[in-house]
Amino acid sequence: MVGPKGYVVFAKEDGVRAWAVAANLAGQEVLRGNVERRHGGTWCVGVDALPNAPDGSVNGVPLTGAWQTHVEPPASWHRAQLSVVFPGYPGKDADESDAAHRYRRLRDAAHVDGLLPEGPARRRHLREPHGFVLGLPLNAVRASPLVVWEGSHLIMRSAFRQAFQGVAPETYGDVDVTDAYQAARREVFATCARRPIHAEPGQSILLHRHLLHGVAPWDGPDDGEGRMIAYFRPLVPPGRWLPPAMH
Repeated sequence: MVGPKGYVVFAKEDGVRAWAVAANLAGQEVLRGNVERRHGGTWCVGVDALPNAPDGSVNGVPLTGAWQTHVEPPASWHRAQLSVVFPGYPGKDADESDAAHRYRRLRDAAHVDGLLPEGPARRRHLREPHGFVLGLPLNAVRASPLVVWEGSHLIMRSAFRQAFQGVAPETYGDVDVTDAYQAARREVFATCARRPIHAEPGQSILLHRHLLHGVAPWDGPDDGEGRMIAYFRPLVPPGRWLPPAMH
């Protein structure tokens, strides 16, 4: 699907750019409303915030692109995340621990989507198994780019297979994968290349669902404009999120 590196950055396409223009206009309207910002107001999380239609279109502009030949699209698209990073990212929230803030600054808050922290100890469980992650840049701001660790999906997948060994897929969410997840991240940091991805409207970014990725701290001018990307993460059954070892 995405090759040995675990991700593909596609060249600019007119259809993708037309969608990005429409989504940017819709996103700007969303930002004018009462949207949640975290990390000292420097990040709009924007989960399910983009008002795209179930076919992925925005105001009649279809969702399209070369990425379509690499994945199985869902029968119905969820509303995309509208992730907007502003100058100064990452600020520190009052309820954020020093360790969490340090990890965000020094390790780009690197994570695998769908493993949610739960309880006071923030133990990780698979609650949102995604088929893939599709990122569509909505403006040309280069600060705070998406960051990936090349080939990290292979290390993470191996760790998940060990953690879920002998467990029925329908009960994957009951397994605490925190220790295995953190150990695999440490291996990734020690062995995989960290790559910032600078992409513009008209391009699309496809990530393997197990790829470790994050957001770099803001390193551009404080001009008030945020870096905006729309993300689609269609859900799949747990058994497809982690297929058999010989698949």
